[in-house]
Amino acid sequence: MIFNTFGVGWPDPGAIYLGVLTPPPLVSTLATSTTWIGWLEPTGTVLAAIALVLLCVVAWAGNLIALPGNWVAVALLLGYAFLGPQDSNASIGYIPVIAAFSFALIGEVFEFVAGALGAQKAGASRKATLLAMVGSMCGAILGAVVGLPVPIVGQVLAAILFGGLGATLGAMLGEWSNGRSWRESLPIGHAAFWGRTIGTLGKVTAGAMIIVIAILSVLF
Repeated sequence: MIFNTFGVGWPDPGAIYLGVLTPPPLVSTLATSTTWIGWLEPTGTVLAAIALVLLCVVAWAGNLIALPGNWVAVALLLGYAFLGPQDSNASIGYIPVIAAFSFALIGEVFEFVAGALGAQKAGASRKATLLAMVGSMCGAILGAVVGLPVPIVGQVLAAILFGGLGATLGAMLGEWSNGRSWRESLPIGHAAFWGRTIGTLGKVTAGAMIIVIAILSVLF
């Protein structure tokens, strides 16, 4: 014990060590906090990367029911690049975002061209085109339910098939409501089926490439 000039037995500040005067519970709390942060940093990064890929898969599935799933996936990649990890293997730059944007744009162009060469080229009215879109969405949802006994693969194939059938029925109903007979509406329904099916296949393929980009980006 070092005494001051007044003779009072107070310890000299220069002789005080943090570890001596810090209460043991506080030391334990600090150690636990440091351990938790050390665990959270790599674990949180891995969880964020896994969440990104899973959300991109969910967005991809939206393409099957005529939703803009590819653009949602691009938005997820952009948000991850901006807000996600910056100094780890799971961080991504903006080059994968640009690549994903390119594939999303290709998918949209492919779908548009397929639709233009489908029902519209066959002479479908605006009402028939609109009902074909609604029928396609309803058919794809029904197909995803019908394909449940064969998870993923069966659901995807059934959603594409039923989406095409829904587009056919919607287009034919639209033409029939405009005064055409069912026989006259059949070629337009046939064109709507192939336009919807081919367009969806192209868009789904582009979406699959976006998922691959997301996986490779967080791994390398």
